[in-house]
Amino acid sequence: MGRQWGPAMRVAEQAGCVVSASRVGQPEAGSWSCSGVILSRSPGLVLCHAGIFTPFLRAGSGALTVAGAAFLPGDSCSEDLRLHVQWGPTAASPAGRADRGRPELCTPQCAGLEPSPPVRHRGRPLLPPHPAELLLLLSCPAFRAHFAHLFGSETTEQWRFTSAAPDTEMSEDEEEDQLRALGWFALLRVRPGPEKEADERGPAVAVAPLGALPKGAPLLACGSPFGAFCPDIFLNTLSRGVLSNATGPLLLTDARCLPGTEGGGVFAARPAGVLVALVTAPLCWKAREWVGLTLLCAAAPLIRAVRTALGRLSPCWTSLAALLPPEVGAPWSLFLRDPGPPWAAAAVLVECGTVWGSGVVLAPRLVVTCRHVAPREAARVLVRPTTPKSAKIWGHVVFATQETSPYDIAVVSLEEDLEGVPIPLPTEHFHKGEAVSVVGFGVFGQACGPSVTSGILSAVVQVDETPVMLQTTCAVHGGSSGGPLFSTCSGDLLGIVASNTRDNNTGATYPHLNFSIPITVLQPALQQYSQTGNLDGLRELDHATEPVRVVWRLQRPLAEAPRSKL
Repeated sequence: MGRQWGPAMRVAEQAGCVVSASRVGQPEAGSWSCSGVILSRSPGLVLCHAGIFTPFLRAGSGALTVAGAAFLPGDSCSEDLRLHVQWGPTAASPAGRADRGRPELCTPQCAGLEPSPPVRHRGRPLLPPHPAELLLLLSCPAFRAHFAHLFGSETTEQWRFTSAAPDTEMSEDEEEDQLRALGWFALLRVRPGPEKEADERGPAVAVAPLGALPKGAPLLACGSPFGAFCPDIFLNTLSRGVLSNATGPLLLTDARCLPGTEGGGVFAARPAGVLVALVTAPLCWKAREWVGLTLLCAAAPLIRAVRTALGRLSPCWTSLAALLPPEVGAPWSLFLRDPGPPWAAAAVLVECGTVWGSGVVLAPRLVVTCRHVAPREAARVLVRPTTPKSAKIWGHVVFATQETSPYDIAVVSLEEDLEGVPIPLPTEHFHKGEAVSVVGFGVFGQACGPSVTSGILSAVVQVDETPVMLQTTCAVHGGSSGGPLFSTCSGDLLGIVASNTRDNNTGATYPHLNFSIPITVLQPALQQYSQTGNLDGLRELDHATEPVRVVWRLQRPLAEAPRSKL
């Protein structure tokens, strides 16, 4: 993952764990598991997701939705609850020091809750599962409020915040339990074993202040896919991404997470391994479309809620509150107060009647978007810049390509200057494999500003040695059309997002396979219009050659081409 991530990876792996819940004396009832974050090692305190506790709640999952309920004591769950926490060796332990630098993989054992003999000769051994007790269940009220504001009535109609795929059969009660537990977490205390662990005093985790990271900031997610299943293979799996969006303590990242990573930690690169958030929902579906983003709850308000709950539940637990990780303060917080990439502010929201999408500012009075966002020339268009959020400027469409054109482009002339918006520099060259970012109003639309997703430039499609299509692995959703594609490193504008991909046979949409129009196709014509008002160069986009049309139809130039699945 590169030198930048080395320290953060070590902290993330040392803080990661997996939590398992089962019923005493009822192995046939199965077990429930998720990921967690070790907050303290002396004594052992673990924060994990509360979804695995809903089957054990005495009053049912409805207790999580009672008005004003911010926390519940551990005895809210039935007495037959049995908990175990498992983690890997830390760098401070003898096993961790012995394994440092070894290239071998550990031997898969795929054991259940019962500990199995460690295999020291093949790689890092796992420590046996430790028994634990539930201290309390807690929620972040601000997270729940922002969640209700963003999703509202759409929650039951379009969104599905469960680990299962849309076609997976799940009872209404099970789905309701998962939805109710979405913003809830659990604090556990690991019971000390007969022998004191050598790694008991591992490194402490520091917490990032709420709002310290800008959109586009790199993040590292650490969780255990499928929970307690095969921890030798899946424990503390890492995934990189960026902070895609944020509204209060509700965060989004494009780091790829899987079922079982709920409760896993999400860390910043600088300062190394600062805890930013915990995974709330690793997979989100909307209207049977995979979104490909991960819902997070910021760590800072959660830790504050833990301190408050401990003090209210029992005076003797105030000593535990003192062991909780602190928020990062000066001077280290200066690393977190990065204003973010300036190019992200070049994305604007474009509204044309009842249709809306994204656009990019290319001059103080010039915005480019997609034809299917603003399809009619002379149509009135409302443009809303990212900052300030209250600003809005009217404009009109001066040019839109014909529906027969492979290039889905519209140009908007504004009635006033867009002040304070950075004008991106168009690139002249494309480098396959380079890091790229897409900025657009997909997923949440107009609710909390544009989202940033990261990936690489996976393909540069050329006709006669001229780039005519760009393909990326960034997550692109409805509402992102017309948004800018940037080089993450240089900030240069690479293209205009045109579409993601849909399978015509199944109706499935693939957000991480998407297409953009190279800015080099548009730049000469846009420059001509900006300088002279002449639209002739833009009108040439309606007369693209047949090879270019074939590329954008995703077809082979055959007389009888097989039906494309895209």
